[in-house]
Amino acid sequence: MGREEERLVVFEVDVLDYHSILIALKGCSAMFCCLDSRDGYDVWQEKMVDSEIRGAINVAEACAQTDTIEKIIFSSSLTAAIWRESICSEKDVDERSWSDQEFCRKLKLWHALAKTLSEQAAWALAMDRMLNMVSINAGLVLGPGVSQQNPHVTGVAQMYENGVLASVDVNFLADVHIRAFQDRSTCGRYFCFNQTVTTEEEAVKLAQSLNPLISLPPR
Repeated sequence: MGREEERLVVFEVDVLDYHSILIALKGCSAMFCCLDSRDGYDVWQEKMVDSEIRGAINVAEACAQTDTIEKIIFSSSLTAAIWRESICSEKDVDERSWSDQEFCRKLKLWHALAKTLSEQAAWALAMDRMLNMVSINAGLVLGPGVSQQNPHVTGVAQMYENGVLASVDVNFLADVHIRAFQDRSTCGRYFCFNQTVTTEEEAVKLAQSLNPLISLPPR
């Protein structure tokens, strides 16, 4: 076992158990928070959304009670910003944009709803407790080890149709998280992607990477 491995301590944490988070955070300088349902968002629907919101609140509150935490890097999603009734309008999508909650419920975009509400809850508590927080709003995450049952895929056709489909390599995304912690000037929300899907050729390539066995039409 190497020296770095000797310093590694693993805690089993339930984000719905506030005290288990507190124990794990003792002595830590950063919190990298990524909340995702193991079972997928379509299984329990709004119940999973509520659990993710509670988890975000518990994490932020635990960080507020931990003196050594310098910054929270909160993993969110582009889906927390793009969904609205007028998605095809000319209005830009930027770090000030939030997905419309009722629109997400209407289209059963549970992943987008969970990311929107959990990120908003984390920001509200971070500002109230004066926590140093950055959110990384990632596009469709692709790469080795990434589950093919990606919750972002719901609504992907509409994203492509309206020009807001972007993807990010998982290794690139991990590096951005580290840099967001190391750079003291980082603040607010950051949209993270390294490719946009805007042509049929790119769309076909993406579809095949998600499912190599998929039967694609001529166009």
